[in-house]
Amino acid sequence: MASHSITIEELFIVTFTLIDDWCQQKGKYLLKRIAGVNPKFSDSELLTLMVAIDFFEFTSERRYLSFIRANYMYLFPDLVDQSQFNRRSRQLTLVLEHLRREWLLAMNAQFENQFLIDTTPVVVVGYRRDKNRSQFFNCADYGYCAARKLKYYGFKLVMLTTLDGTPFSFELVPANTDERAAADEILGTLPVGSNVWSDKGFIGEDWQTPWRSNGVFVWTTKRGNQKVQNPKPFDELLNRVRERVEGAFDILKEGGRSVEKNLARTISGLSSRVANKIAGVTFRSFLRRFFGIDTLTYSLKF
Repeated sequence: MASHSITIEELFIVTFTLIDDWCQQKGKYLLKRIAGVNPKFSDSELLTLMVAIDFFEFTSERRYLSFIRANYMYLFPDLVDQSQFNRRSRQLTLVLEHLRREWLLAMNAQFENQFLIDTTPVVVVGYRRDKNRSQFFNCADYGYCAARKLKYYGFKLVMLTTLDGTPFSFELVPANTDERAAADEILGTLPVGSNVWSDKGFIGEDWQTPWRSNGVFVWTTKRGNQKVQNPKPFDELLNRVRERVEGAFDILKEGGRSVEKNLARTISGLSSRVANKIAGVTFRSFLRRFFGIDTLTYSLKF
C-alpha cells in the first residue's frame, strides 16, 4: 500500500480509535481497577499519548503535554498533569506491551523465520558522576560499546527485529552483560526454525550449538584466526543483512526521546520509556502495513 502523509489530528484520531477498540475488546481484562470512580482521562487516551509521544521531537513529557494543551485540548479535554501522566504510564507499561504483541500478531510476525539481533547502550547516569545516590545503583553497571568506542554507565538493550526492522522482542540487561548472555534472554521467544543474523559479538560455537539444537540458528561472520571460515558469498549476504540491523536500531534513536538518552530517573521510569519507544516503532510498521500511513511525513497543522 502506498504511504501518504497525515495531519497530527488525524494521527491522534486513528491511534485512539485503534487502541480504544482493542481496550474494549481485549484490553478490558488487563485494565481491571480497584473499586472507585473511573478516571475522566481514560486509559485509551493515555495509551494513545504514550504511543504517539515519540512521533514528535519532544525530549520530555512536560514539553509534549504542553504541546497537547496548547494545540489539541479539544481532542483530550480531560488531559492529566505531568505527574499523573508519568505515574499512569508506568502502570500501563505491561498493558502497552500486550497491545504491541497484538500488532505483531496482526502483521503475522509469528510466522517470520528471519530475524536480526543487536544491542545498543542505554545511558542512565553520567560516566564520572557519583552513583551511590542514584536509583540505578546496584542494578545498572559500567559497560563499553566497541562499535561506538563508548564507555558508559547503565544498561544494554538487546532486541530482535524482523527483516523490515519491526521490533519482535527485547530485554534490558546491565551494561556489563556479555552479548550472548543478553541474547539468551530473548532467543527463546523465537519460532522453531528461525535464522538470526548478528555480528561478531554473538560468535561462539559452544554458545550457538545449543541454540541450534533448539531450532534457532545464529549466523555471524568469522574472526580471521578461526580455522573454519564462511564462504565468501555467505559473508557478503551477511554484511548486507547487517546494514538492516543498523537501520532498525537507528529508529530507536529518532524522535525526541532516544532510548540511549531517555532522561529516566528510576528503573520503572526507564522500563516504561523503553517499552513506549519500542511500541511506537512497532505501531509505525502497523500503520504503514494496513493504512499506508507514514508517521515520518505527517504535516504539522496548528
